Amino acid sequence: MSQRPNRFEVIRDPLWDNISLDDAALGLLDTPPVQRLRYIRQLGHAFLVYPGATHSRFEHALGAYHLTRRALQALEARGELDRVPPADRHAVGYAALLHDIGHYPFSHALEEAGFRSHEDQGVARLDEPTLSQSLIALGGPDLSRTIGDLMRGRSRSPLQGLISGSLDLDKIDYLCRDSRMCGVPYGLIDVDRLLASLTLVETGDGSLEIGVHEKGASALESLLFAKYQMYRNVYWHHAVRSATCMFKRAARVALRSGQVTEEAVAELADDAFMQRLEAENPASLAFALRSRRLYKRALDLPATDVAGPASWIADDPDLTEAVEDALAREVGLGPGELLVDFPARTDLLGVDLPLRLRDGSVERLTSEGRAGHLGLPRIARELYQSARRLRVFVARPIRPSLDKVAELVSVEASVIRSRLGSGGLLT
Repeated sequence: MSQRPNRFEVIRDPLWDNISLDDAALGLLDTPPVQRLRYIRQLGHAFLVYPGATHSRFEHALGAYHLTRRALQALEARGELDRVPPADRHAVGYAALLHDIGHYPFSHALEEAGFRSHEDQGVARLDEPTLSQSLIALGGPDLSRTIGDLMRGRSRSPLQGLISGSLDLDKIDYLCRDSRMCGVPYGLIDVDRLLASLTLVETGDGSLEIGVHEKGASALESLLFAKYQMYRNVYWHHAVRSATCMFKRAARVALRSGQVTEEAVAELADDAFMQRLEAENPASLAFALRSRRLYKRALDLPATDVAGPASWIADDPDLTEAVEDALAREVGLGPGELLVDFPARTDLLGVDLPLRLRDGSVERLTSEGRAGHLGLPRIARELYQSARRLRVFVARPIRPSLDKVAELVSVEASVIRSRLGSGGLLT
């Protein structure tokens, strides 16, 4: 009796055209944790600014899987996977497909609000019955742990860099996909050249690591510059950030009031969570957000004009909320009617990977760059600062001058920090 050939299907994708999925990938795709990603928008509330930005985490997961398969095929064709165990190759493909299953409604916003990281949440989801059973059938009881390590960037696999790192394939897909769906020209990356230049490099201790050949340095630079452009023009667009801040405050209020729990929110998709928030209070922030009545800017400063460290705005949501409400009282607004935003991504243009030179030698490519190659990281701090803005959003116009608002942000933070102590508003 002849053996039945492996089943595979082809999915049409607006970015990569045809994405082929074999039996294993199809089995994982049909599990509830992956299907849920169909209903999680990739770019949160960016669709309120860029109407085409309604694509989902599901599409992105397919794209990341597709690029990972392409990278593996390129490495295998050159014989570079001979020293990599077959189990590692399979696990990396599965990790690419599953890497976002832990996302909350509207993607990253709730992590900014103090919720558990989506990587940790995703690792926990690997234990859900249908997905866990599928993974055991594919690779035994250890496969979930292997995938979890890859998702969190903790794996010792030579292929870890395909999942997280300076040129991980997740990054390539989301930059290309987001720019396409938003209708902007900023995410232009030389993908074919970049994939063709991937190589496995032996490090000093004899282990292997994903690196890039010298011929792909300019393609890597295109990736970094696309990332900078997308953050500056799309991800940190002032109206996108206003909507994100409104959503974060609405979610924190609901959590604190007992209307929802963090565990329950993690199971919901975008629209279900918004309906839950609106049902409790028709005059809420969530209703204003749904109606696109976004808060306006009372302050908008480039990062270079921000005096002193302001990392607390991104790092400490409890302190930020307390400062917001203290500022609101100062300028005659109510709680939740003034929101402070200063998004942070310190590794925005970070680079740390081996570079194989044309003569076969290897150098480490870092934020210092290399003479004649990749000058972009050497100006990474300046680019990062030019992308960031400190903004204060308000529900209605206020009287104080911009200078006065900026001064109040700094003063109130120092006073309230001393009062908050170690207790958190979410705990």
